[in-house]
Amino acid sequence: MKKYLEKHKKLILDAEKYIWNNPETGFKEYKTQAYLAEKMQELGYSLTFAEETTGFYTEVDTGRPGPTLMLIAELDALVVEGHPAADPVTNAAHACGHHAQCATLLGVAAALKEPGILDGLSGKIRLTYVPAEEITEALEFDGVVRHLSGKQAFIIRGHFEGVDLAINFHALAKEPGTMLLCKGNNGFMIKHVTFTGRSAHAGAAPHKGINALYAANLALNAMNALRETFKKKDDIRVHPIITSGGGAVNVIPNKVVMKNQLRASSTEALLRENPKLNRAVAGAALAMGANATISDRPGYMPLHNDKGLSAAVADAAKACLGEENLKDTKIWSAGSTDVGDLSTLMPTVCAYVGGVKGGDHTVNYEVVDAEALCVGGAEVMLKAAQLLLENDASRAKEIIENFQPIYASKEEYCAAMDALTAEYDAITYDDDHAAAVRF
Repeated sequence: MKKYLEKHKKLILDAEKYIWNNPETGFKEYKTQAYLAEKMQELGYSLTFAEETTGFYTEVDTGRPGPTLMLIAELDALVVEGHPAADPVTNAAHACGHHAQCATLLGVAAALKEPGILDGLSGKIRLTYVPAEEITEALEFDGVVRHLSGKQAFIIRGHFEGVDLAINFHALAKEPGTMLLCKGNNGFMIKHVTFTGRSAHAGAAPHKGINALYAANLALNAMNALRETFKKKDDIRVHPIITSGGGAVNVIPNKVVMKNQLRASSTEALLRENPKLNRAVAGAALAMGANATISDRPGYMPLHNDKGLSAAVADAAKACLGEENLKDTKIWSAGSTDVGDLSTLMPTVCAYVGGVKGGDHTVNYEVVDAEALCVGGAEVMLKAAQLLLENDASRAKEIIENFQPIYASKEEYCAAMDALTAEYDAITYDDDHAAAVRF
């Protein structure tokens, strides 16, 4: 596959540099989309743009019947204040390497126009640029984007209809020229809690107030005490912060906002453990005579990398990078990606390509070898597509036949997302000093 990419190396590396220098946050990747769309159209592609959001896709038809393999890149950066390459206005920076995905997929698109590259392949290859992999809970897209990430928006709008299996490559702080495959990633849900008390003069009349901050502190301690009740196999993570803790130091806080994420390796674990956290919140508010409004929203579904598809990518990595440079592990990551949402519907794999250093989402994140990351990644991606679609796409067909979806349809997926959605007051007080608690 290297020979098909050699002449397009400048195109790939120019794209990596441009997108790195023009970071944009989720659903606002206007410059990034325009740049990539122009390059794709110059290559001769006809593009289908997403409805009401950024993102687009196109298809390459081999001319022979078979399944549709989707190759995915993510358009967005995230806010990392203080990053050397951050946008001076928005503080957005590509401190997760999505810019490299975009350049990689552009290289794949260019190579797929080369004579002979589709010989012996069957089916279609869909090239898809998706917005907003990073969660966009700061944005309110109700009525436009039903949920908070790009792949969720694409699923709901039907932009993945007709796709049979999907591959995504992600940058990782590993040696250039290496690739890592793991079992999967946690999913998560978002929990916002607003504690409501009663303000009073903190010095002269604190007894007249109800301290919402103390209620929040009790809730933090109660949630922390629950950690030993979580099953190890579920890889539970709970990490709350307080984003609003009062307005003035001499006023008893009457409103405190806590934001939290609950992560787990399965949707079942999320649904099982979430009521415990809500119980901790309700009990803490009740102890102080305060109230708590709980707002739960789905984040990402857990990612379960398909074994057969992972094996195909592993074989491609061995062929392109050498067997010694494939880090095929059995680890489960407690991080999260909305590639997990796709994995509930079709065989999916997210693999990791070395070539960056520094921690994800930190000011130290930087690319150390753009060629290994983007050109090398494109080579492995093309080889994986070849392995899957050659011989009448027999390998892809076997993977599809063996796959057991978690949700049989888009409608079932949406119903599961709705089951993770709720908003209610945790406590109802009556005039007789009685309280009804909901969790």
